[in-house]
Amino acid sequence: MRRCMYRAQCRPGTEPEACLKALKRDAEGWRSRFGFAVDNASLFAYGDEWFFYCESESEEEELTPDSLFAEASEWLAAWPGGAGGGALGERAGGEREETRGVRHWAPMTDIFHYQRPVSREHWQRRNPERTPFGRMAVLKPEEIASYVYYHYQYQEERPGDGDKYGIIGLHENVLFFYSELPATVEPAPYEGKLKTKLRPDDWQAVMDPHFVLWEGAKPEERVWRRLTLVLETRGEEGRRS
Repeated sequence: MRRCMYRAQCRPGTEPEACLKALKRDAEGWRSRFGFAVDNASLFAYGDEWFFYCESESEEEELTPDSLFAEASEWLAAWPGGAGGGALGERAGGEREETRGVRHWAPMTDIFHYQRPVSREHWQRRNPERTPFGRMAVLKPEEIASYVYYHYQYQEERPGDGDKYGIIGLHENVLFFYSELPATVEPAPYEGKLKTKLRPDDWQAVMDPHFVLWEGAKPEERVWRRLTLVLETRGEEGRRS
């Protein structure tokens, strides 16, 4: 099971609504083109930016956001970098395409998760009424290493401490936090890699200095801005979009 997160942005001068229509048209064809290879995918919007979360067990090389959203690519800005291989993301330890080309979806690195999937049975959703929930935040560039350090420590000292499906992705200094409501909180079926107990008890006080605050935001969104869910599709357990 692969859990992948990507970030995209509209081309300058492009209306987000026009881009969204193209993104939705692409998603309508996923079942006919890819079957159930695309599981539990969610697309979130913030202004002219898009955040994509997807799970997949597919080994197909072409299963990337640029192929999933092929029609919408003309509405999206190009990110610097090459086209990587792998199902919805480059596979660790796998071969990488030597050719470099235009990409419209920048991969976000998993820097924190409350749990990691160990089997399909372990990862299966049991609440059909769940709702994907997305947030974004911006880190001060000089605080990125500190933020990653603390979160790896938390992840490996206390696996299963929050929403089972909660995960944070990082691209440049932008964070994307995917989770589901209501939260699924249950013990992780594995032990963390660290035996230390160094996670700060005053977690929020330690985290606050890491962020660039949003000006003019509601108090509850000064750090994490809520994203708008604009598309959702589910695997064999049920689909909704």
